[in-house]
Amino acid sequence: MSPSTFSISDLASEFDVTTRSIRFYEDQKLLFPSRRGQTRIYSGPDRVRLKLILRGKRLGFSLAETRELFELWDESTTGSMKQLELLMTKIQEKKMALEQQLKDIAMLQLELDSAESRCQDAMNELKNKPA
Repeated sequence: MSPSTFSISDLASEFDVTTRSIRFYEDQKLLFPSRRGQTRIYSGPDRVRLKLILRGKRLGFSLAETRELFELWDESTTGSMKQLELLMTKIQEKKMALEQQLKDIAMLQLELDSAESRCQDAMNELKNKPA
């Protein structure tokens, strides 16, 4: 491999993912390695795309959302207002979903605290009840 190309094992090692995951992203049309016989040769842009796929995954983006962003990027590699507006929309959607999840978790914690308290009270009553 040249300094500007990478094998599948190079990328798997660098990003701590399996080669199977990388092949899956290729199957999903998110990565486009060239081939030398059976060997996949990944370019610098493929490496960047993999990094963005994994970052998107950590941020909660689906592969379909990542693909949509890539498609916009592929239309104009210099960036565009359309790309940035879509990304901002996606970010706001993720933030709103997280805020709702936080509210749901807080409510669940209150319900569990209440149930725990009722159980403890019932256990104390049983312990203190004359036989």
